Amino acid sequence: MSASSIHRKGSPFFMHISESSQNRGRAHARGFKLLRLVAACFLAGQLALLPLASAAGNTPSRSARVSKVPAPVAANDPVLQAMQTELARAITELGKAEQPPYYLSYTVYDQDFVVLAGAFGSLLGDTAAQRRFADVTMRVGSSELDNTHGQSRSSGVTSGSLPLGNDQDAIARVLWELTDREYKRAVPALMNVRTDTAVRAEEEDKSPDFSKEKPETHIVEAAAAPFDHSAWEAEIKRLSATFRRYPEVYFASVILQVTNSNSRMVTNEGTTLVSPASSARLVMEAQTRAEDGMELLRVETFQAPNAKGLPPEAELTAKIDKMAADINALRKAPVAEPYDGPALLSGRAAAVFFHEVLGHRLEGHRQRDEEEGQTFTKKVGQGVLPKFLSVVDDPTIHEMAGVKLAGAYDFDNEGTPAERVDVIKDGVLKNFLMSRMPIKNFSDSNGHGRNQPGLMPTGRQGNLIVTSTETVPEAQLRQKLIDEVKKQGKPYGLYFDDIQGGFTITTRQLPQAFQVLPVMVYKVYADGRPDELVRGVDIVGTPLAALTRILTTGDHEHVFNGVCGAESGQVPVAAVAPSMLFSEMEVQKRAHQHDRPPILPPPGFEDTASPEKTGTQAKAEVKP
Repeated sequence: MSASSIHRKGSPFFMHISESSQNRGRAHARGFKLLRLVAACFLAGQLALLPLASAAGNTPSRSARVSKVPAPVAANDPVLQAMQTELARAITELGKAEQPPYYLSYTVYDQDFVVLAGAFGSLLGDTAAQRRFADVTMRVGSSELDNTHGQSRSSGVTSGSLPLGNDQDAIARVLWELTDREYKRAVPALMNVRTDTAVRAEEEDKSPDFSKEKPETHIVEAAAAPFDHSAWEAEIKRLSATFRRYPEVYFASVILQVTNSNSRMVTNEGTTLVSPASSARLVMEAQTRAEDGMELLRVETFQAPNAKGLPPEAELTAKIDKMAADINALRKAPVAEPYDGPALLSGRAAAVFFHEVLGHRLEGHRQRDEEEGQTFTKKVGQGVLPKFLSVVDDPTIHEMAGVKLAGAYDFDNEGTPAERVDVIKDGVLKNFLMSRMPIKNFSDSNGHGRNQPGLMPTGRQGNLIVTSTETVPEAQLRQKLIDEVKKQGKPYGLYFDDIQGGFTITTRQLPQAFQVLPVMVYKVYADGRPDELVRGVDIVGTPLAALTRILTTGDHEHVFNGVCGAESGQVPVAAVAPSMLFSEMEVQKRAHQHDRPPILPPPGFEDTASPEKTGTQAKAEVKP
């Protein structure tokens, strides 16, 4: 769902997934203060520019809604026509240059969005806007060696804002200027690549820089999803007002983002794509602070193709009540100690675990980059998981377990049709998630080249789905955990009920480590004592060790929808997995600040002796 280089936006070494950008900021605050600033930028991007060509939400089925049409359809779309005309002119004229481009593409992203943000019964913000951006992607040299080779990949794209409306001359003028800028970047970059290639040691992977793929022509008519602005404004106010009942909630927000987007792509290879999408995303967040200064957070996120698909207000209000009860229980919970022993991960926690520990290390470009750890590069055909586990990444699936999947799309950002990829079958590594950057023994894209506007695509996850052939009913997993605790002679095991995200490091310059950020964690005692809620703990480890410790799984899949950040930017993803029992899981104490809780009670609670005496009690027993 990317160190000194850890702190750089766009660094390839630090990837993370979270339910919300707010979550991401909280997670990074633990020791990565510069990343907190970066996360603030990511929040703005999340609310104003979710990657459009692969946006989460409703994308019409290729087989049912997309019709093949010849290129002249551009006559019905002034923007598309301007793109095609200017691209043809650029290829013709630049083709006469000493270093002509062999590949040129224009991608134009349109986005209409509404963001409603509420807090404690009032609106914090009400924003509606329309934006249009363009990416000009250019490659000079040849597909064997071009300007994007190695660490020069960013030279392949130049981006900017485009005029709104259908004025073809205005649109063409900006595309012309962006193309000129990109060409003047690409040619010097190619010269540097050739020089570096001549003086550096021979690369182990001598694959070409760009794969040849079949041109695609698919057009889908854009249709805006209906949205009742005034009704949702009132509902956001009512939902956020629910938090006023709880003095232990120091900050809360309810944010709705509704987006209608459309991406157009044309290339000199003959590809013409028009891909509309719509989505609605509701994020409810509540924060508090324990007496020792630890900030505590609960977030609930809901995703749907449009606002009508979001849960009813009564269900959302019940979720808020549960969030408030959880953070009040967390305030009173003891801080967990470092631990290494049996653990049970809920399905959502296991999904994030697999996204971070495994998924990023299966992205194709990481097998070629010699700065990467290449954990699985030479393990194709070998067992990397227990035999009862298989993993696929399938962006063509739009829904599982009754939940819309955020990582669904029909075409990737390089114009390649999305494909189901069986990356691990019965524990054996079979494949990688490929963009159009070939790697040794994998020469073609499988439709996983993804990016946010302004960045070059790389192989990325879409819908990562873990399945198991060795399952037990979920109601029995807790007893299985207790049995394993007794077997190892431990006093307790840990149950990770809910999770807010995680991150991983893949560079060989730093330890090959991951960190998963749980929220609701319980000690499950072997002697029959009630389960005990604890706080301030993170799951840590290294991938090769962690992945071999899975004993069994539950019999139901669970979905985690989130936004994943890596070197090609923020992309919507889904991770799906059953609950999992581990023979061993390591956790560490979470760093936290030491500011005191508020000195005064919130307004309206002046007669309350102490916030500690409000709220609900933690549940005595957890049954996953």
